[in-house]
Amino acid sequence: MRKKTKNKTKTSKVKRFLKVLGPGLITGASDDDPSGIATYSQAGAQFGLGTLWTALITFPLMAAIQEMCARIGIVTSKGLTSNIRSNYPKPILYLMILFTFPAVILNISADIAGMGAVGNLIFPSIPSYFFTIGFTAILMALIIYLPYKKIAAILKWLCAFLLLYLIVPFLSRQDWGEIAKNTFIPTIKFNKEFISILVAILGTTISPYLFFWQATMEAEDKKSILIVDKTMIQKMDVDVGFGMFFSNLVMFFIILSTGTVLFKGGITEITTVEQAAKALEPLAGKLSYLLFALGVIGTGLLAIPVLTGCLSYMLSETFNWNEGLDKKYYQAKPFYWVIIISLLIGLAINYIGISPVKALIYTAILYGITSPVLIAVILHISNNKKIMGKFTNRKWSNILGIIALLFMTASAALLIYFQLKGD
Repeated sequence: MRKKTKNKTKTSKVKRFLKVLGPGLITGASDDDPSGIATYSQAGAQFGLGTLWTALITFPLMAAIQEMCARIGIVTSKGLTSNIRSNYPKPILYLMILFTFPAVILNISADIAGMGAVGNLIFPSIPSYFFTIGFTAILMALIIYLPYKKIAAILKWLCAFLLLYLIVPFLSRQDWGEIAKNTFIPTIKFNKEFISILVAILGTTISPYLFFWQATMEAEDKKSILIVDKTMIQKMDVDVGFGMFFSNLVMFFIILSTGTVLFKGGITEITTVEQAAKALEPLAGKLSYLLFALGVIGTGLLAIPVLTGCLSYMLSETFNWNEGLDKKYYQAKPFYWVIIISLLIGLAINYIGISPVKALIYTAILYGITSPVLIAVILHISNNKKIMGKFTNRKWSNILGIIALLFMTASAALLIYFQLKGD
């Protein structure tokens, strides 16, 4: 009887935990989009285990910023854009849009390109542009005709293929002492190549579009709730913490797998998706290309609605349009037209001749440069008692937020310095 009672208690705890998971988990899963996969793969291939420590650093910083965004959404029942529009001068709002839009559009384009490239990987006889057009059309139809929660509930299972990276390092003999050393002792090389990949890693983990998405989704989830209490904030903390942990765990093992397989195999620069897929070869052999492709397609289909939705929510909140991915097309036409146009622009950019892998990494670098401005705005909002009431930042939230701001600003400044220097 005691065993049965214990099992029921464990089951009920698991169920309660799963019920708590929501926007934070989806945000974490969508963070490991094709841009993230390409960036982490390039980091492992180019520098071996030398960037493993970034997963340990980015987790608390990423969790702190996303927690602030989520808390802003819950407490105010508004997204970031609405809060800035209501409480700050208009130039700040327009500056924020100016900094965010180019990076998000390029990210949409890069993700579509990555999905097209892996489609061609599975069916080499079909040109990649057929897949980019096909995936864009599918995404358009899914976003317009289905609520995002239904899309995410299905597509998040495709992202499970990314968990295969957690197995690869255990299939061969590893120097776990060396892995531990690179995980806990940061190594920084002061050259353009290393700083570029560092900014890209920071940009793809602490991404502006995730800030807006997290706040908006939390606000939509809590619109029917009149009173915000500590229990609600604690549940949100668990959701965000788990989502960011999942995201960084996948990041860590992609760098570890590519650092183990590609770097040691002499592949130090990834220019094609075939090279990136080789990281799964020790586990899946010839199936590695298929599994890698499914992982990229799954994360792309999950992340692109987040990216387009982020832009649409921003403009809708700026101009007070009817908004919401749960609304029918006829109920929020301007909202959906922003999504349609951003998808078409993203598709069009694919035809200017940039390599899909390079486009994915360039996107992450652009995020790394633009994120500090938005982090500063988020810190100010979450410490503003007029907006947040008694739910302003705690001590550690401010410490981690300021560290994230300074670290990303310093990295971006170094990258700009090396670019101007020309080394």
